Order: sequence, then structure tokens, then C-alpha cells
Amino acid sequence: MNDDKTRRKPANSEADDERKYKAPALEKGLDVLELLASSREPMTTSQIAARLGRSVSELFRMVLALEYRGYIVPAEGRDGYTLSNKLFALGIARAPTKTLIELALPVMSALAREISQSCHIAMASGDQIVVIGRIENPGDLGFSVRVGYRRPLIKAASGLALYGFQAEDTQAVMRGQLAAAGEAALAEFVTRAEAARAQGYVRTPSDFIDGVTDLSAPLVGTRGAVAALTVPFVRYQPERCTVDEAVEKLCAAAAGLSTKLRQHSL
Repeated sequence: MNDDKTRRKPANSEADDERKYKAPALEKGLDVLELLASSREPMTTSQIAARLGRSVSELFRMVLALEYRGYIVPAEGRDGYTLSNKLFALGIARAPTKTLIELALPVMSALAREISQSCHIAMASGDQIVVIGRIENPGDLGFSVRVGYRRPLIKAASGLALYGFQAEDTQAVMRGQLAAAGEAALAEFVTRAEAARAQGYVRTPSDFIDGVTDLSAPLVGTRGAVAALTVPFVRYQPERCTVDEAVEKLCAAAAGLSTKLRQHSL
């Protein structure tokens, strides 16, 4: 963790120091957004200033401007700010992501009906996964993950699929992004991802929801895994679909979607 009295700098800060053109005000705003994106808890202006090594007066107007433009919002029932979904909305409006969602949602809807489970798709965003689309269980009960949900990539079933089904050069870049998790955690993650690639999918008990088995398969485009299609499998009584049946149908859906992605050069 950064010292609160040390200004937070990106990994390429030396190169940044040599740039010919700089935009200090813009960069302060980006620092605030990146900090809030990495924090699981709301942060007050004072906390933001301390973490960035700046004064409160220096950031006060910047925080107000970001709130006015809708990029950050006051936390409900708590002090401080959190990110809104505005950046996420801008991201999914990009043509490639929009096309992915348009192609995936009908397939996901059919899969949810077949297996009586919810499903979602997630993409890699730095060292995290972010859910960009979901279909809920068509039945009366179910477990689903909200759109915009983020989780450390190294701790997610989707992360195993997103890393495991990449080219070696892409994996090397991703390992650099995940290095902060520590050597032991990263080594375990890589081993699990290699096993997932060998069998073609991920099947693992959820590490934060008892009774849920995470099933995940890659959506492979022209340059490796574009996204991961994931089913948080919940066992019902009476059982409507076994986990083995769900894995089979999930993999078939992912394979079909992968073909469509390559046809669209994604």
C-alpha cells in the first residue's frame, strides 16, 4: 500500500516525468477516479487527498466537478464518494463491447432457460474483472451478479478463464498487472488457470458464497479470450439441471459465441 504522505504515481512515472505535454488538472481528476476504482470502501475528500499526497484544497473543486458531471456519487448512508456507473456506460458504448453484448445476450437468454440458472459475461479491466451483461434465472428464485460488478481478477472464476485462454505474450502482460497479489497467490492462480485451459472450462466452488459452484468458459475471439461466460450454479431441490449438464451446455454456448466473435473480427 502507498504511504499516505506519498503521491500516488503510475508504474511508468519516470516516463511521465519526461513528457513534453502535461495536463495537471486532468491528471488530478484521473488520479481521483483511479483511486476510487481501486477502493472497496467510499472515500472522503480528506482520505482521497491523503492517499494521493495532495492537499484537500487542491482536490476540493476537482471532486465537486467530478460529482457534478456524474462520475462519482456520494455513498448511500455513509460518508465519502464512490464511482458511479458513468465510466462503465461509456466503456460498453464502444463498438466492440456493444457488439459483444448484442451477440451474447440472446445466447445467454437461451442458456439460462435451458439450465434454469442465471449467467453473466465479464471482461478483464486491468487487475479486475467487470461484469458487462447478465441474464437472470427465468424461474422464481435465483442468484445473479449485477452489471458493473468488479472483483480482483485473480480471485474470480471468470479471471481464470480470461487469463488461461490467452496467448503467452498477453499472459505475461497480465501477470505484471497481477503481481501486487504476491508471488504465492499469483503462482497458484496461474496453475489453476493452466488446469482450466487443459479441460476447456472452469469449475470451482465459490469462495465467497456457500452452496454456489462457479462455472466459466472463455469467449475466444481472434486474439484470445475476449470475455468469460459464467454461471454461478445453485443446486435446487428438486434438481432441474445437474452441474454436469450445465457445464456441457455452457461450453456449447461459449463455443458458438466464440465462432460469432471471430466472424465479427473481435
